[in-house]
Amino acid sequence: MGLVLLVGAVALLGTGYTGVTVAGSSMEPTYSVGQQVFLERIDAGEVRRGDVVLYRIPDRYQGAVVLQRVIGLGGDRVAARPGAQLTVNGKPLAEPYVMDGDPSAGSPAYGVVVPKGRLFLLGDNRGNANDSRFFLSEQSGTVAATAVRARVLEDRTALLAQVSTALFGLLLTLMALALGIAARRARQQRWPAPVLPTSA
Repeated sequence: MGLVLLVGAVALLGTGYTGVTVAGSSMEPTYSVGQQVFLERIDAGEVRRGDVVLYRIPDRYQGAVVLQRVIGLGGDRVAARPGAQLTVNGKPLAEPYVMDGDPSAGSPAYGVVVPKGRLFLLGDNRGNANDSRFFLSEQSGTVAATAVRARVLEDRTALLAQVSTALFGLLLTLMALALGIAARRARQQRWPAPVLPTSA
């Protein structure tokens, strides 16, 4: 039982979660350079607006993995102008996570409709993020949802539960081994080795 729990939990941790170290400042102040971030692996259909996702596409950023925030999903109209709040489908988007509270920092004016199956992504540090705004000539700057590898874990309850299960499984396995060794020793002490008779 303990071994089953241990192997199952470790397998799920290895395939369902990952971690990265933040290498740039484009997601400040939410994530700082050198910070370790834990993520859950997800499919394209699980991406939500507002998620911070890890993705990779070969023709941008020299194929490196990138951490950015999902602002628009397929069908959304995303628009921005200097000195104003960004809008999604005509409604101002509350962005308390943006660096210095200025969502238009370093941003050209734009208005795009996100193609189906694609995502419009921005960094939280708008004044220092090379994001969808600077690739508008390439499918409105969007990225295929299938390029997403994982989503940042805002709630680590599930991850902690898996770690706890793995530790519990390890404990049960060690206890079973210890009991097995103790039982074997007890049997050996109960039945001493027979004395063979010798000839006169």
